[in-house]
Amino acid sequence: MRINVNLNQQRQSGPFGFLTRTIILTLAVIIAIRLLPGVRIEGGSVWVAIFTALVISLLDNFIRPILIFITLPFTVVTMGLFIFIINAVIIEMAAALVGPFQVDTFGYALLFSLIITVLNYLLELPNRWLNRSTYKSRSDSDTDDEGFTNYEEVE
Repeated sequence: MRINVNLNQQRQSGPFGFLTRTIILTLAVIIAIRLLPGVRIEGGSVWVAIFTALVISLLDNFIRPILIFITLPFTVVTMGLFIFIINAVIIEMAAALVGPFQVDTFGYALLFSLIITVLNYLLELPNRWLNRSTYKSRSDSDTDDEGFTNYEEVE
């Protein structure tokens, strides 16, 4: 459930980056659970939502690449749409691993994964905007090739 948008920025790594991504995914899980009636956390505990986000993150990082490799022919034939099915399978696996996290049907898992993807992207936008100041683009005055033109005539 991730959307990679390359804006010439590096992803924040280390413990702070992992903590930030976990908090964002937890917020996305809580919001998505509120939006879908077929997905719920028994007791409504925030700790279960955090644990669910951790399990989804771990499955997304370790199991998803294997599933993508195995189903590569289907993904190519469907022009990438099979990735949505893989995301729903990851949600179903998380529901099987985390007892209080329940998903009624595969359709709700598919909708849940789509909502999580969109919310994760929207919640990461402020973080991307704040990190943009650390990556400065080169201005024209920083070039080493002063005095040269873009095109030179050869006689």
